[in-house]
Amino acid sequence: MVDIAGRHDLSDEAWAVLEPLLPVKRRGRKARFLRRQIDGIRWRTRAGCSWRDVPQDRYGSWMSVYRRFRDWQRDGSWALLADRLRTVADGAGLIEWDLNVDSTIARAHQHAAGARKHPELQKEPPGGVSTEPDDHGLGRSRGGLSTKVHAAAEQGQK
Repeated sequence: MVDIAGRHDLSDEAWAVLEPLLPVKRRGRKARFLRRQIDGIRWRTRAGCSWRDVPQDRYGSWMSVYRRFRDWQRDGSWALLADRLRTVADGAGLIEWDLNVDSTIARAHQHAAGARKHPELQKEPPGGVSTEPDDHGLGRSRGGLSTKVHAAAEQGQK
């Protein structure tokens, strides 16, 4: 049987770059499984499955993997880690800062207008307090509900 769960796990070289940038104290029982949990989060993101389908024998309990993901989402650790990785990549000359920008209009189905009337009453907004400006989202135009989508990509198209 082929072990496909670990095929895209972090290599030792990638982990050596990533580990010093992590926003957690690397001591104790929780830190012992940190690499395995990060690999589990990456596996789940790639697979697009539910958290309960994370392979337990490879990445540990799905609940501990989810808890690590959610805790870091709540306290902003993922954004901090992305900034730190971007800084390292930029320092190594791996990022080209010439941008390509494109935009398009996205039409929404008529049922897309059923958003909450009071979104602040949501029990647990993703990532803590919403940072989305009030004027973002769907708007009315002559053609109905639509929104404008902008995309920016560096020269490597990432």
